[in-house]
Amino acid sequence: MKKLHSAPRAIIFDMDGVIVDSMPYHFIAWYEALRPWGVRVSCFDVYSKEGERWDKTLIGLLKREGIDPNRKTLLKIFESRQKIFKKNFKRFIFSGVYELLICLKKKQYKLALVTGTPSQEINRILPIKIRRLFNAIVAGDSVKKGKPHPEPYLKAAGLLSLAPQSCVVVENAPFGITSAKKAGMFCIAVSTSLPKEYLREADMVVNKLEEITGSIEKTCKAGVN
Repeated sequence: MKKLHSAPRAIIFDMDGVIVDSMPYHFIAWYEALRPWGVRVSCFDVYSKEGERWDKTLIGLLKREGIDPNRKTLLKIFESRQKIFKKNFKRFIFSGVYELLICLKKKQYKLALVTGTPSQEINRILPIKIRRLFNAIVAGDSVKKGKPHPEPYLKAAGLLSLAPQSCVVVENAPFGITSAKKAGMFCIAVSTSLPKEYLREADMVVNKLEEITGSIEKTCKAGVN
């Protein structure tokens, strides 16, 4: 486990599984959308690919079953997945997230959100009082190459006008961790979706979001603003 050697200027958060407890709903949506095609997925299939662009995830899952999809098929399955997600999703923001973001903001940290979720869905999933706290938001449809490519996090650093080395990333999935590390950023992983053994590439692994404060800003804790 590594430690920060200098104070960061920005904290960049993933959304699903870090800010919002949404991963179970993503699993249900993929499972039900793919079932008519004879494709069965596990929680690990979905959780381990979290942060990746939806089309790349879907192509991988279909090809694993010997299905070589065209664009029309991909869109049809994804539209079904979106409908199922919207029908079942119940917003649940992890405890202490809002207070933590407010505190970090008051301490003059720049905040960014980097997610594989399309921008239209971000607006529906995140309440406006949380969205407006971020200085920059990088959605899945705003980059050419999603996680694990470094482009999403490099774009966030650019929008914040900061060097990657000045940013700390908070992630929960292997692809997101790889993306952050390739971008040259310190990465803290939260084991909200996957066990710690799948998050070893991160510089630090914690059990819940409020534990990151000891390394970033000791005076910012859940419920403190």
